[in-house]
Amino acid sequence: MKLATLCYVKKDGKTLMLYRNKKKNDYHEGKWNGLGGKFEQGETPEECAIREVKEESGLLATSLKLKGFITFPMFDGKDDWYVFLFVIDEFQGDLIESPEGELKWIPDEDLLKLNLWEGDRIFIPWLLGEKFFSAKFTYNDGTFVDYEVNFY
Repeated sequence: MKLATLCYVKKDGKTLMLYRNKKKNDYHEGKWNGLGGKFEQGETPEECAIREVKEESGLLATSLKLKGFITFPMFDGKDDWYVFLFVIDEFQGDLIESPEGELKWIPDEDLLKLNLWEGDRIFIPWLLGEKFFSAKFTYNDGTFVDYEVNFY
């Protein structure tokens, strides 16, 4: 079981996305993702989100909104992933050269045109809604199978 965060940093109608093209054997290679990653020992979801955004982008998140929670059973073929989704609309600092890939501010209306995981196309619009969501997205060998969702 893996715990992780996925963060969508927003500014002026754009979202900061990461094109995964720098790490060897990256399961997400060639895909666009939000920022985030695995929890370190003892971290809260918020602490993990702030740390990961800082490490991957150089930006210090000063306001986080928890928007959802997603379960990805056996996502990488080995582990169930449990992911806290945040929207960050207040931050400080300047972008760095990310060790994970290429960072780019994408106009919100173009987000779904990117090479995303199929499930991301479904849940990204939910991030703009007022309701919290809990979902399960099932993949089999990297191919999207199905999803379930509840809104609160």
